[in-house]
Amino acid sequence: MQQGKFKKNLSLLDLTFLGVGSIIGSGWLFASMTGASFAGGSSWIAWVAGAVAVLLIGIVYAELSAAIPRAGGFVRYPEYSHGSLVGFLIGFSSLLAYSSVAAIEVEAVRAHATYYLPMLSYNNGNPTLLGHTLEILLLVVFFLLNYWSVNVFGKINTIVTSFKFVVPTITIIVLFFYFKGGNFSIAGATPGGAHGIFEAIAGGGIVFAFLGFRQAVDFGAEAKNPQRDIPRAIFLAIALGTIVYLLLQVTFLGGVPTNLIAHSGWGQVANVLKGSNYPFVALASSLGVTWLATLLLVDAVISPAGTGNIYLSGTSRVIFAFSRNRYFYSIFAKVSPTTGIPRPAMWFTMILAIIWTLPSGLSSWQTLVGSVTSATVMTYMIGPVTMASLRRTMPNLHRPFRLQWAGVINPLAFIAATLIIYWSGWTTDLLLIGLTLGSLVLYFAFMDRDEQSRRNLIDHWKAGAWLVVYYLFILLLTYLGSFGPLANPVIPGPYLDSVVAAIGGLIFYLWGVGSALPKPSFDTDDESDAELDLRGV
Repeated sequence: MQQGKFKKNLSLLDLTFLGVGSIIGSGWLFASMTGASFAGGSSWIAWVAGAVAVLLIGIVYAELSAAIPRAGGFVRYPEYSHGSLVGFLIGFSSLLAYSSVAAIEVEAVRAHATYYLPMLSYNNGNPTLLGHTLEILLLVVFFLLNYWSVNVFGKINTIVTSFKFVVPTITIIVLFFYFKGGNFSIAGATPGGAHGIFEAIAGGGIVFAFLGFRQAVDFGAEAKNPQRDIPRAIFLAIALGTIVYLLLQVTFLGGVPTNLIAHSGWGQVANVLKGSNYPFVALASSLGVTWLATLLLVDAVISPAGTGNIYLSGTSRVIFAFSRNRYFYSIFAKVSPTTGIPRPAMWFTMILAIIWTLPSGLSSWQTLVGSVTSATVMTYMIGPVTMASLRRTMPNLHRPFRLQWAGVINPLAFIAATLIIYWSGWTTDLLLIGLTLGSLVLYFAFMDRDEQSRRNLIDHWKAGAWLVVYYLFILLLTYLGSFGPLANPVIPGPYLDSVVAAIGGLIFYLWGVGSALPKPSFDTDDESDAELDLRGV
């Protein structure tokens, strides 16, 4: 297959709407209810904290992506600063996280469709054969929309995302007319206290809702003016998403009829609304606003479908980057010369997404969200380490956006990511970290094919040993802390164990920055890397 190039067709509006379109997906349909069930009237605090954490991480990547715009940049930057071991581990985590999001979104579409088509689900909520067939057909449609042109894909997404703003805005306005401030302080209004707030951030869909900001980074190679537009798109996507989600959470809390939660408390809100598959629809129906319920059901197909479409395309860029780093078969690093699309990676992306929809113990929206949030943040936490490392090893690299107060923001961003991973809990972290460390079998298989990589193996392992120990630290802390399986945690929560996680995060951040390769690991055969001004490196 002849190698082509990515086509630079995406404007600032396209990049921003890629981020916003990913942020406003299934999260807005479910996360307000799950946040309320974890933290009650305090769940708005979880949204503020989650937005701050993601913003800290986002502005770090604003500098990286403006200086080094790359397709699948989240996978490529760690390779540059720390070599093959870190690059592989982050790439594998990113592959796990990214490939599953499209499946989550089609699961959300099917779950809402059961309101009118109950034959799509069993009584336990799992999809029937017909429901599973619908999920696969949606993924095929996303694949076809992405297969032909990034320009067509970007323009379609901009139109769909514009519509996706309308329904949440109408919902917010309507619910304000039913607002009851007393709902924030009724008995049992904070079922989990501080612990519930932390759980809501990591496992309630709050951080998950914001993860879409990365689209501007992953599509960086296809931006018309990446140095200017990528940082702006990251800021705009996070800011717009925060406004929408915070208002939705507040109006949800105030809009639920008080008599439904006065005795059971917020922890049972999913049961009292009698519509955990479609919480805003159930809320509108309980208030007698049937026209809003109908509109919400229409949007319940459009919002997650639009996000699934974006993530299917974004995942192909991650697979492209994973392969371009030589950690996967080279066929997936091919770009169609006619369309500028990594078509082999698109095929593999669709197959992975279909696999994620298969019946499993991770079939529910909330369970999948907790796993994906932790897996994605496991890829984000490397950003502050990479940025600080490249500032030291590449001082003369042109940085169109240079982050101020990076000496403070970088470690804070790493600590925030560490806390989110820890708050995801023992079951999720054991699964994801176990899979990631187990994937090293593949690492050795692919590194053994490359003579240059074998020669660099010792240096790259020295640069990446801290990350392996970091994963083991997270596992041990999660097991011993209040988010672990022990009835009487060795390190009690919700504060002491989180403080230990924060202190550990700071130590590993400093270790990671100090372990960076003295000379960045750029691929001299890569035309995109050859474009960089490497004088003084």
